Amino acid sequence: MESLENHLLIAMPTLADTFFNKTVTYICEHNDQGAMGLIINLPIHITLAELLTQIDSNKKPTPMLNQPVLSGGPVSPERGFVLHAPQQGWASSLALSDDIMITTSKDILMALGTEQAPPDFLVTLGYAGWGPGQLEQEIIENSWLTVPASKDILFNTPIEQRWQKATENLGIDPAHLSSEIGHA
Repeated sequence: MESLENHLLIAMPTLADTFFNKTVTYICEHNDQGAMGLIINLPIHITLAELLTQIDSNKKPTPMLNQPVLSGGPVSPERGFVLHAPQQGWASSLALSDDIMITTSKDILMALGTEQAPPDFLVTLGYAGWGPGQLEQEIIENSWLTVPASKDILFNTPIEQRWQKATENLGIDPAHLSSEIGHA
């Protein structure tokens, strides 16, 4: 299977894992050692302003920081990730595509809500991980659909509409997805 880096995994209605029900996961890394991704449509009950105030009590809330923090997945939920539009200068950044970077350092968090912040971003806590061959097997078992990632879905589509929008990008009406394996 080709690498699914910079693709979205769309959970099928048949996916039995309640954590991943109707999730969309951005795949950051996929190779022979496994895969790593961030769920982009599973908000947790904390805003970015609240999270940043916990990190630095002097952080001033702004309207830009009212967005929810997302659960990136069940692995290492204390670890933060920022997916953002390309912008250099952060202590720990990696370009994932021409349109998307990931940064894991505190310096970008402290810049959010200021003029130094990237123009588009989302913040997740935790990540989703798969061992060697595991994601490929789950795709064979009809647990996931895949589509190339879209910065429009990541940064411009409301969180509650990301699953439907990603599915529609495949040319599929989500209402026509069957919950039975092997049926359309």
